[in-house]
Amino acid sequence: MREPSFWWQRPGPAATLLAPLAAGYGAIAARALTRTGARAGIPVICVGNLTVGGAGKTPAALAVAALLLAAGKHPFFLTRGYGGALKGPVRVDPVTHRAADVGDEPLLLARVAPTVVARNRVAGAAAARADGADVIVMDDGFQNPSLVKDFSLIVIDGRRGIGNARVIPAGPLRAPLMEQLDHADAVLVVGDGDGAAAAIARTRALPLFHGRLVPELNAVAALLGHKVLAFAGIGDPQKFFGTLDAAAIDAPVRLPFADHHRYSPLEAADILDRATRDRLIPLTTEKDFARMATDPALAALASRTRVLPVTLMVVEEDALRELVLAKAGG
Repeated sequence: MREPSFWWQRPGPAATLLAPLAAGYGAIAARALTRTGARAGIPVICVGNLTVGGAGKTPAALAVAALLLAAGKHPFFLTRGYGGALKGPVRVDPVTHRAADVGDEPLLLARVAPTVVARNRVAGAAAARADGADVIVMDDGFQNPSLVKDFSLIVIDGRRGIGNARVIPAGPLRAPLMEQLDHADAVLVVGDGDGAAAAIARTRALPLFHGRLVPELNAVAALLGHKVLAFAGIGDPQKFFGTLDAAAIDAPVRLPFADHHRYSPLEAADILDRATRDRLIPLTTEKDFARMATDPALAALASRTRVLPVTLMVVEEDALRELVLAKAGG
């Protein structure tokens, strides 16, 4: 499902019309945030966001895990596994599991650290601890009260920010802004732009970090001098296209799809036909490729598509490392 465009614009008639529904949804979401959850028995670091849509949670979760691994910790990722059929708890095996089983993001996370998919976060945390985790990194789940978080890092997109600052369905906020910020411990703004200014102004004394997505140099070098057909089914495809622009990758054709989009054989054939006709190289994100690579019906597209891996680089990395390790028990 694609997000309504008015979510990311100044409040207008559509947002006003939906305000009563948003008030009801926001009240329920705000109450949920106040519930007391269960303790995991090991530190839980949550990487979440305030809104629906792509802000950069998964790259941020990977960056947090990298800090923990470098310090000798044994982190496990815990995620709901959006788009996957398995309810869990199940430990992700990148070799045998498909995106249809566990979702696309868990397949990426499992390349870096052990990953548990569980609709029930408490059961998932127990499974991770039983398997040897000494700290849990949650990818999403900030608004889920079932598990106590020892540290919540909120990721905000620098360009889109919090949109019209209204709650679902009138806007993209998952719960009222201030109620969410009351449960946050730090904020990470990913990317350039002043879209996050409204949220930052209300974060009070929360530690503030800044990051940017950096594409893999070898992948960029291999694409320079070529034209690509860029396609992405992520929370914010424009973030991917902006990365291409910043890397000077020529992408005359850009096809945005909804988050976690499952490409049909017809769509795959259309992408290949357009790429062949215009002599373009199909290019997509790691998340999109994770969905394609495990679907036999998309084998032809996967075989011709190149991937642009990105890494989140945090400007204040030393300060973030110190904070994360302190919350993770050293």
